[in-house]
Amino acid sequence: MDLPLPRGGARLGPDGEAPPERVNVLLVDDQPANLLALEAMLQGLDQNLVRAESGREALKRLLTDDFAVILLDVKMPDMDGFETAALIRDRDKSRDTPIIFLTAADKTHTEAVRGYAVGAVDYLVKPVVPEFVRSKVSVFVELAKKSELLRRQAEQLREGEQAARELAETRAELVRDLEHKNKELESFSYAVSHDLRAPLRRIEAFGRALLESQGERMDADGRRFVDRIQEASRLMLQLIDDVLHLSKVSRAELRQQDVDLSALATAILDRLRESEPARVVEARVRPGVTAVGDGRLLRVALTNLLENAWKFTARVPATRIEFGMAVVGGDPTYYVRDNGAGFDMAYADRLFGPFQRLHLASEFPGTGIGLATVQRIIHRLGGRVWAEGLVGQGATFSFTLGRARA
Repeated sequence: MDLPLPRGGARLGPDGEAPPERVNVLLVDDQPANLLALEAMLQGLDQNLVRAESGREALKRLLTDDFAVILLDVKMPDMDGFETAALIRDRDKSRDTPIIFLTAADKTHTEAVRGYAVGAVDYLVKPVVPEFVRSKVSVFVELAKKSELLRRQAEQLREGEQAARELAETRAELVRDLEHKNKELESFSYAVSHDLRAPLRRIEAFGRALLESQGERMDADGRRFVDRIQEASRLMLQLIDDVLHLSKVSRAELRQQDVDLSALATAILDRLRESEPARVVEARVRPGVTAVGDGRLLRVALTNLLENAWKFTARVPATRIEFGMAVVGGDPTYYVRDNGAGFDMAYADRLFGPFQRLHLASEFPGTGIGLATVQRIIHRLGGRVWAEGLVGQGATFSFTLGRARA
């Protein structure tokens, strides 16, 4: 036959589970009047009150639904409360469900003893006091809610642990894959440095030999063509060197240390002066500027920035190049400033891309790798780098340093 729907609360879901804010309470009595009285007593708890008019019907309910507590009448025909309780305890699903027995007067207490023997948690004698019934049931209702909450939290914890294990396995796989790709990149770098350099060197050498041995027989155009071949070979060699250097910057092991940036800048500018002693350059280096980072990488970054400033001020009669530091928002910001060619800010996002150039190579030679190297270094050192400038009025390259990235 069809089982009766719960009364006094929401319907059970198709999977037998009540809404999270409610639990099920099973009322078992062969007298409809007694069931009605129990429902009236427990109505204020606002839980799902489920009727069963026999022990067999109660067992059917327990096959599909979970209950916070069972109120079970002792005196029932066909199958009494003790037999019903024993069968409830025999099933794994309902073995721990609390049972409160309800019975008529039992002066000898033998029924109470028997009830506790089959696993009852309480034994109430009719007529019962509504407040007592409501109080006892509410305790088990709250216990069931807390147990369900703990179950869900444990399930979430298990799912979280499983997700963490899967994430760790995925990360380990990615690390292995990255190590493999790094090894492949090292092999490729070796191939580039060895296999590509050799023919370029031969081209440049044969061009030089051609000029030395046959130069007098060539006309001006011939010599110019050979010069162009040699120049292209040297440029390609420089480009290969720069690309390899950019690759090494990304893979170099970081070594944190105190670095005197002022001393570095001074040494780099002194070397640039020696390379072009005829140039008049006003160089300003703020003394005492230090930072914590990888000394080798910071030297490379600062060299690229200062060489850039030196190169792009070559056509300025009164050259000014400055290295300094300012505190912005509580953080030190380092900068290299010049009064050279500058650039259009509309193209600022292109400055740090590999092989990106905003000026013609005939005006300012280079491979377009220097600023890409600077950006990669600063990012590895946990900072950021940006540029500001105006065409014909110079440029300022600024960078910060943060927590180094492995």
